[in-house]
Amino acid sequence: MRMTVADVMTAKVVSVTAATPFKDIAQALITGGISAVPVVDDDQHVIGMVSEADLLRKEEFREEFYREGYRPPLRARLRHPKGRQKAAGDTAADLMTSPAITISPEASAVSAARLMDAHDVKRLAVVDYNGRLQGIVSRRDLVKLFLRADEEIAAEIRDDILDRALWVDTDGVQVEVHQGVVTLSGWMDRRTETGIAVRMSGRVNGVVDVVDKLTWKQDDSAWEAK
Repeated sequence: MRMTVADVMTAKVVSVTAATPFKDIAQALITGGISAVPVVDDDQHVIGMVSEADLLRKEEFREEFYREGYRPPLRARLRHPKGRQKAAGDTAADLMTSPAITISPEASAVSAARLMDAHDVKRLAVVDYNGRLQGIVSRRDLVKLFLRADEEIAAEIRDDILDRALWVDTDGVQVEVHQGVVTLSGWMDRRTETGIAVRMSGRVNGVVDVVDKLTWKQDDSAWEAK
C-alpha cells in the first residue's frame, strides 16, 4: 500500500492572514498546540508560513538585553539572514517565510519526508492543484507511519508482495514482524528472487528493518551479473 500525504496529514488547520497581528499569531500557536501556521489570502491560497522560530526573532534581536550595537554571531546571521527584519515585524506578512514549501495530498509520504529534508523544514503546507490549503503534514505525522501494528505490516507483505507482486513461488516463505522489524525466512527457488522480496518488504510503510534469513535452491546471481 502506497501511503500518501492525505493519509497522514492534519486536515483541520489553523491559519492566519497576512494582516494577522503578532500577538494573535502567538495566541493561535499556543491555543492550537502547534508550532507553525500557514498564511493564506482571501481565496485560501497559501502565501507563506509563520513558525515559533519566526516569532522568537523579536526576543533574539531585542537589544535591551545586550550592549548597544550588539550583533548576533556570523553563523546565526548566515543561518537566518532575515532575522532582524522579522524581529521588527508586527504582522504575519512581516514575519512569514515565503513562499511556503508545499506538497500535494496525492504525493507519497516518502516524497514529503524527502522534501522536508531537502529544505530543512519541519512541516509542509498541503495544497490542491490551485494552491489552496488542504492541510498540514509534519515530521510527527510521518513518524506515525512507524506505529503500524506488526500484524498489519505482516499481512501486507504476505498479501500484496508475496502473493501478488512477486510472480514466483513464495509458498516456502515465512514472515514474522516484531516492533516493525521484519524477518523473512524459508526458501525460494532463486537467489535473485530472495533479494527482490527483501527489498520490496523494506518499502512497506512502518517497516523499521528487514532481516533476511531466506535460502534458495538455485544461485542465479552470477547469471544476473552477466
